Order: sequence, then C-alpha cells, then structure tokens
Amino acid sequence: MRRLSLLLMVTVTLTLRAASGPAKGSLVVVGGGDVGTEIAERFVQLAGGPDALIVVIPTADEREPKADAPPPAFLTKAGARNLVVLHTRDRKVADSEEFVKPLRGAKAVWFGGGRQWRLVDSYAGTRSEREIRKVLRRGGVIGGSSAGATIIGSYLVRGAREGNALMMAPGYEAGFGYLRGVAVDQHLIKRKRENDMLPVIAKHPELLGIGIDESTAIVVRKDEFEVVGVSKVAIYDPAHQPGADGLKYYWLERGERFHLKARRKLVPRAN
Repeated sequence: MRRLSLLLMVTVTLTLRAASGPAKGSLVVVGGGDVGTEIAERFVQLAGGPDALIVVIPTADEREPKADAPPPAFLTKAGARNLVVLHTRDRKVADSEEFVKPLRGAKAVWFGGGRQWRLVDSYAGTRSEREIRKVLRRGGVIGGSSAGATIIGSYLVRGAREGNALMMAPGYEAGFGYLRGVAVDQHLIKRKRENDMLPVIAKHPELLGIGIDESTAIVVRKDEFEVVGVSKVAIYDPAHQPGADGLKYYWLERGERFHLKARRKLVPRAN
C-alpha cells in the first residue's frame, strides 16, 4: 500500500510539472494595458477572420458591465464584425442552456480585465466554463488581458477578494487551466511586479511561472508560444540557475519562442 501511495505521489508530481498548452486551438494571453494592432489582428486571424463569431466576457470588470455594452474597440479596429458580449454574475444563469447558446457557435472567446475572482465566482464549474473549453477543442482561440490573462493558467495568482497584491489566496488558487502547470502574472514591468512570482514558485515548484508586461502577449499553439507586442515576458522556472545578474527568472523578447514542456527558449527558425 505504501509503495502504491508513493507511486501515485510521483505520478501526480510529474503530471503537475508538465507545463503544456492546449492540444487543439490557440491562446492569446495579454499582460494588460493597450492591446495593440499586432496582437488584436493575430487574435482575429486565429478565430478564423473578421466574420468569425467572437464572444467577449467582461465579467471581471470592477464596474458592473451593462448588457448592451459595446465590444472592445481593439477588436473592431482589427476587423472583427461578429461580436457578442456575454455577461452574468449569477452562477445559475451561467449554468443555463439559454445563456451558453452564443458559445456553441463561437470561434473565439475573449476575457476582459478586472478582478479574476469574479470570473471564478461566476463561471468555474458551470456549463459556461465547459462550453468555453469546447471552443479550444473545435480549434478556436481563447484570449484575455490582465485578469483575463491570469485566469487562463491552471494556478491562479492575485485571486484574493481582499486585493490583488495577495499572490496566493486559499479558495481562489485554481484558474481555468487552458495552460496546464502554469501560473500567469500581468502588468509585470509597468507595475514593478518582477519578483512577485518568486514566492509562488518557491511554494509550488511544480509550476512554471510566466509574467507578461503590458501591451505584450504570448500566442500559444500546443506546447509552444511566441512573444508578440512591445515589451517582454519573464520565465520563472525553479530549475533556472541565476547568472551574473543574480535574477531568479529570465527574459524573452518580442519574436522569441518558448517550449512549455521542455521549459526552454527555442532556437530561431531559419528563413
């Protein structure tokens, strides 16, 4: 029995350590701030083009989103013409057949910014969450910015109701897990958050931490991602040995690529 228990523990640890992206579909994970044209156009392209049905979920917003709120301007500027805003903070509504109808035909879902605990309270474990995951399984794209980026990871940082300075909050530590074995932070350089992920990784060394600065994104397909936008992305890997700079993380620049399972920067592709 003890041997079986040890085997199960090892299996769970290895499963958690295997950071990975979605088997099908794509992710566009933005670190907050302005979503630039390059990022927005990539999202619309991955959705299937301007006529693809894109569902926008503004539920994380500090203010109560209005039912007739216009979709984000960055998406319409990128050419998106078929946008539906979907919002509730009532779990019963989120679990209803009527509410999820737009998701059944969606090619893309976008999570707006705000506080990620609102997304957990409203959608975790509901029919809505299941239908959103099916968008990926159909080969679509899920994206989000700020709180909408962090919810994409499997471990949720800054999920506390008390305030977003608290990195680990019991009851609000599970994201939606489109990126498995990963914790995502945002507004990284702009808000001087470069060291905030370190205690999380120290406590949960099975995780890979990814910190994304504003107006910057990672575009994930399967187990690889590319950095797009204007700034940088930080990688927090417990196996990383600090160099001369003493930093316990390292940077990826615009255009650089990374393999999640191998936990390494990829060599640039030859032209």
